[in-house]
Amino acid sequence: MAFDVLVATPRVGKFNKNAARRVRVAGKIPAVIYGAGQESVAVELDPKAVLRILHSESGHNSIFDVEIGGKDKAKAMIVDWQYEPIRDTLLHVDLKRIALDKLMQLSVRVKLIGIPVGVKAQGGILDQVMREVEVECLPADIPSHIDIDISELGLHGVIRVSDLPHTGSVKFLSAEDATVAHVVSIRAEAEPAAEGGPAEPEVAKKGKPEAEAKK
Repeated sequence: MAFDVLVATPRVGKFNKNAARRVRVAGKIPAVIYGAGQESVAVELDPKAVLRILHSESGHNSIFDVEIGGKDKAKAMIVDWQYEPIRDTLLHVDLKRIALDKLMQLSVRVKLIGIPVGVKAQGGILDQVMREVEVECLPADIPSHIDIDISELGLHGVIRVSDLPHTGSVKFLSAEDATVAHVVSIRAEAEPAAEGGPAEPEVAKKGKPEAEAKK
């Protein structure tokens, strides 16, 4: 997915909590860009442009152009972000400059395709154990997600990292025998919850709460 250039305006003065609040009141978010052997630069960004990147198909693995102060332009990606969980608003973003000829290590989402036969016809339920896998590749080869067809997966069947599509351009760092997903019986799934009480709800959003946000 192609993005417009992300415009970053350098920040001046003190970089404390009050200064960050003034940036947000003005409709921007404070950010830092670093990497590629260059100095870190404190900037402010348009939150709508950042959210457009985070909500895209490739999400935080997107590589885009960032223009600093109307002159310096670099390839970058979002490596960390903080948000206020109640209002779900961005508080701070970290950007990293990317060298297109250097290998990167990152997490990529695993997308399960289809409904397993073990669910449709054998009374099981699907449990996705790993939602992301660790890979290494050049920036131009970063996949937005890794797809695996699970429609033939029967009851007690297992999909492992070794079953995911492997290409020469992407090296898997996660253990090849690690379980990505499996179809389990309803009784087997219910037993741990009965012994230990209600399961904790899954955290649906990335980022850090306001108390941990960078100033």
